[in-house]
Amino acid sequence: MRRTPRRRLFATALLVASVLAPMTPASAVTNGTVSGARHDQDDYAPGGLGPSLTARLDKAIEDVRQQANIPGVVVGLWMPGKGSYVRATGVANTDTGRPMTTDSYVRIGSETKTFTVTALLELVDDHRIGLDDPISKYIHGVPNGNRITLRHLAEMRSGLFPYSSDPDFVHDLLSDPKRPFTPQELLAYGFRHPNTSAPGEQFQYSNSNLILLGLVIEKVTGHRLADVIHHRVLRPAHLDNTLFPRGAEFPMPHPRGYTNQTLSGEVADATDWNPSWAWAAGSMISDLHDLRHWAKTVATGELLSPRTQAQRLKTLPTGFPGTSYGLGILTTNGWIGHNGSIPGYETVTVYLPSQKATLVVMINTDITVDGQEPSTLLARAITAVATPDNVYDGAVVAN
Repeated sequence: MRRTPRRRLFATALLVASVLAPMTPASAVTNGTVSGARHDQDDYAPGGLGPSLTARLDKAIEDVRQQANIPGVVVGLWMPGKGSYVRATGVANTDTGRPMTTDSYVRIGSETKTFTVTALLELVDDHRIGLDDPISKYIHGVPNGNRITLRHLAEMRSGLFPYSSDPDFVHDLLSDPKRPFTPQELLAYGFRHPNTSAPGEQFQYSNSNLILLGLVIEKVTGHRLADVIHHRVLRPAHLDNTLFPRGAEFPMPHPRGYTNQTLSGEVADATDWNPSWAWAAGSMISDLHDLRHWAKTVATGELLSPRTQAQRLKTLPTGFPGTSYGLGILTTNGWIGHNGSIPGYETVTVYLPSQKATLVVMINTDITVDGQEPSTLLARAITAVATPDNVYDGAVVAN
């Protein structure tokens, strides 16, 4: 079933449909040689996978970019023992034709969930919380909260209605996309609806789950979630170019982001929309360098005990072929990580343990194509060329 653009913004299925609005991206390509000290030298080594594979990847990416009408794309693929591939293609600004560059910051949408859940699991390792604690132990007023556990929330199996599917929320946000929201305001939109299932009964992607986990982290630590993630996750992982914004701030350089998820369904520039409506579920910002390193960190559990990481990677079926979901993390055909989608931007950050390979995709639109996220189309095409035995085929809506 096709959805209107407004409904798609807050759909909670894994794959959703929308209308592709016309754009006119340029076809500029850069190899990603960047000055400055923000990045490791090998982040941008062009052509490291050899001329034949590099040419095939160039073609696969450009074919998808043109077919899906994606303005700008940044791709990083690192395969130890084989080489690396880093490219920026298309434009960062459809009005000026400014080219996309590999040193861009982007909004990472639901990849935020991997940071929030990592902070939560560190508290598990510290014996300050238990995954099987009911949410009612920490937050009052949650429907069926005495039966919903922190594990259910992180697994997307709480049965809580997703606040982002509430029609009043959709209208309130799209009427004024620069307004701030508090976590309590967000949850109120969802709590007015009955739960959709019993805890643990079925997978349902819901940002309500992560808003609650963010509040748990704040209550247990006594600190703002942004500060906890900065000090306990970003610093130890040496992610200097990743941040949890307080409002609409956005480091430079960044591409303009384009969405058709508006009240009218027309394409709009969503670059400066306030991401507070996604908070612990989707408000963070990062870049290619940091996402490359985060992919391995989150997939291998470098910040967690082996026991806790094993629980994180105990994934369950989502109902969508090839994709399963664990504690704030997805697996698809051997790849481990998460994708993100927020108005104007999409990302994929995944790690393939069997080859110790890392893939990062960043684009400046979230307009779907025949019901599929454009970032998923890119990741699928890239892995079909580079890792044909492990083709990425997973997508989780980030909004």
